[in-house]
Amino acid sequence: MKVVIDDKSGFCFGVVNAIQKAEQLLRQGTKIYCLGDIVHNQLEVERLQQLGLETIDHKQYFQLSNCKVLLRAHGEPPSTYTYARQNNIELIDGTCPVVLKLQQRVKKAFDDLKPANGQLILLGKKGHAEIIGLNGQTENQAIIIEREEDLAQIDPNKPTLVFSQTTKSLDDFHRLSAEIRNMVRSKTEIKDTICRQVAHRVPRMKEFAAQHDAIIFVSGQKSSNGKALFNICKSINPNSYFISNKEELQSNELRNFQSIGITGATSTPKWQMDEIAELLKQL
Repeated sequence: MKVVIDDKSGFCFGVVNAIQKAEQLLRQGTKIYCLGDIVHNQLEVERLQQLGLETIDHKQYFQLSNCKVLLRAHGEPPSTYTYARQNNIELIDGTCPVVLKLQQRVKKAFDDLKPANGQLILLGKKGHAEIIGLNGQTENQAIIIEREEDLAQIDPNKPTLVFSQTTKSLDDFHRLSAEIRNMVRSKTEIKDTICRQVAHRVPRMKEFAAQHDAIIFVSGQKSSNGKALFNICKSINPNSYFISNKEELQSNELRNFQSIGITGATSTPKWQMDEIAELLKQL
């Protein structure tokens, strides 16, 4: 059996940056909290917890003072920073530079739209940490569009400016953008703010999935990016299997394949894919 790990899979730059910040401080013995799961992969979260990283939610955060808190790559709304300044919390900002720049663009655009009574639209997943952070730049007044049925919220007579969550699929972005252009009669600007490091994984994923008899896709259950990329794998290679840990590996189903590819989401650590590869080689 030939086992190959996709060398283009695994953590994106933003996640690597946040985890490196956490590891550096933890090695120094610094007590730090992380606001939300540092990455949508439970095994990686548990690994860092064993090093001393304590994950908290927003309710817990707004009860803290005099401590250090790591912000993950997804970004945070302004209220998180305001509370930190008021309560002597040192923020270790692991916000992805791509997300941070987008937050700044959204804030400026929202301020510019106010005099014209315009509407700002965010294409993305409702409740996702990045969208919450972006919406915070608009005083939580942005219109969040996740799918077609959400388009009814849009006023077709208002000037409209559209941004996208950085991890939105390009296909979804183009489809929803076209529908917005068709329905809005006023001035409309649509900004493609999708991270290309993530978007370029789609054609690579299709190519990789076609090269092997079977695909093991490794991802945390919470990762929306993982679910989207797995569906792409499955559409190209029906023998694609989604697993979150090595215990879910169904070795009996894989014994007859000559070539198995291992890949994952932008939130999947390489050590986890290496672990799966070693198990497969033992077959």
